Amino acid sequence: MEVTDLAIAGLKLIQPRVFGDTRGYFLETHHQRKLSAAGFDQGFVQDNLSFSKRGVLRGLHYQYPNWQGKLVSVVQGEIFDVAVDIRRGSPTFGKWFGVVLSESNHLQLFVPAGFAHGFCVTSDSAHVSYKCTDFYNPQNEHTLLWNDPELGIDWPVDEPLLSEKDAQGKTLREAMIPSR
Repeated sequence: MEVTDLAIAGLKLIQPRVFGDTRGYFLETHHQRKLSAAGFDQGFVQDNLSFSKRGVLRGLHYQYPNWQGKLVSVVQGEIFDVAVDIRRGSPTFGKWFGVVLSESNHLQLFVPAGFAHGFCVTSDSAHVSYKCTDFYNPQNEHTLLWNDPELGIDWPVDEPLLSEKDAQGKTLREAMIPSR
C-alpha cells in the first residue's frame, strides 16, 4: 500500500497494491499493519456502503461534536469525491480537494475528522464503501451547501440529484463550525 499526503494537511490518498491476472484481481482494502508502517494509524469502528445512480450528489456532510474520519473507496462505478477543510484556525480552512475514485483505479481517500465530505456519481451507478473512525449519530450530522460559491467546488454536474437535507445545506459562513 502506498500512502500519499495531500496538499491539505490530514488528507491522504491510498493506493493499494493490486494483484491481477487473467482471472481478475485481488487487493487488500485495509491492512492496519501496512498502513501503520506507512505512517497512517487510524482506528475504524463502522463500515458503510451506499448505492447511488448517475448524477446523485451526497454531501457535504460532517458530524459535530463526534467528528468522524472516513476512508472512502469505490467497489463499483466511479465518483468525484470531495473533502472540505472546516477546521477553524487551519491555514486551509474552507479549501477543498477532489479526486476521482473508481472500481478501476482502486484509489482510496482518507478524509480526517474536521472535514466535510461529499461525492457525485459520474458512472451509471456506484457502490461506495467507507470506514468510519466514530459511530454515526444522526443528531450530530450537519450539511454544508454543495454549491456554496465561497467554496467554489468544481463538481462534474450542474443539476445533481439531491436529498432534501442536502439541498438545504448551510453555507460555510452560516454553518455552526466550532474551533477544534
